[in-house]
Amino acid sequence: MDVHTYIEYGRWLREQLGTKVQKISLNAGFTCPNRDGRVGRGGCTYCNNHTFNPDYCRPARTVTQQLEEGKRFFARKYPDMRYLAYFQAYTNTYGDVEHCRRLYEEALSVEGVVGIVIATRPDCMPDALLDYLEELNRRTFLVVEYGIESASDDTLRRINRGHTFADSEQAVHRTAERGIRVGAHVILGLPGDSHDELMCQARLIARLPLTTLKLHQLQIIRGTRMEKEWQEHPWPLPSVDEYIDLVLDYISLLPQSLVLERFVSSSPADLLVAPRWGLKNYEFTNLLNARLNRRRGG
Repeated sequence: MDVHTYIEYGRWLREQLGTKVQKISLNAGFTCPNRDGRVGRGGCTYCNNHTFNPDYCRPARTVTQQLEEGKRFFARKYPDMRYLAYFQAYTNTYGDVEHCRRLYEEALSVEGVVGIVIATRPDCMPDALLDYLEELNRRTFLVVEYGIESASDDTLRRINRGHTFADSEQAVHRTAERGIRVGAHVILGLPGDSHDELMCQARLIARLPLTTLKLHQLQIIRGTRMEKEWQEHPWPLPSVDEYIDLVLDYISLLPQSLVLERFVSSSPADLLVAPRWGLKNYEFTNLLNARLNRRRGG
C-alpha cells in the first residue's frame, strides 16, 4: 500500500494556538450510559479508567483543583506552557446541559487554559448541548472527541459498547456541521476485527469529516471482563512489528489532511496483562516513522 506522511498532533496544536500546549486530563465525575443502565451495565468489556487517569485526576477534586495540580506538574519543566482542559474520564457530555456548561466554563476560567477537549460517546450529544458548543467554539479552541472504537456492529455488541457505527457517523456529521473540530478514537485489534475488516474500517473513517484521530492497540487490562474472556479463550495479539505494519496499512487509507494524535496507549504496568511491549509512546512512534520512511523509500 502507498503510505504517505501524516500530520503530527503536537505540531498541529502549536500551529493552531501559536504556543506549546499540554493537555491536562480531568475526571469531572461523569458516568456512562452503558454503566448506569440506560443502554447497558458494566461498561465496555475492555475498560478500566484507572489506566489513563493520573493521580491528580480524581472527581473528589474540582475541575479547577485538578487543572492547577496538572499545571504545577508540567510547569516545572516548561514554565511558558499553555494548557487544554481534557475532559477524559467516562462520558463527558452525559448529563444536564447546564451542569456540563458550568464544568466547561470553570475549566476555561483557569489561568493558562486556552481551550478544551471533550471526550464522549456518539449517543450522548443532544442538540441543546451542540447549540452551546457551537457558541463556545466561536470563542475558544474546542475539540469534541468521539469514541468510535470499531466500525463493526458485531464487534461493538461483543464489547458491550451500547451504540452502533451509524450512531458514530451521525454524531460526527452533526458536530462537524456546527463548525466544531471533531476527533475520533478507534482501537485496533478488538476481538472480531480482522485485518480486512480494519482496512474496511479505515475507508469508512476516511469518509467522515474528522479533524483528528487517535489509534491504539487493544490492551488486555487487569480486572476487566475482557481479561476474563481472554484468559479463558485467548486470541493472538500482535507483536510490535505486526502492529506497526497494521497501523501503516491503516493510515495509508486515510486522507493526508487528518491529524493523527497517537498510535499506541501505555497502561500502568501493574494493570497491563498483554501485550507487554515495554515501549514508551515516543519509542513506538520512532519505530513507526523509521518503518514509514523505509516503505516510502526514504
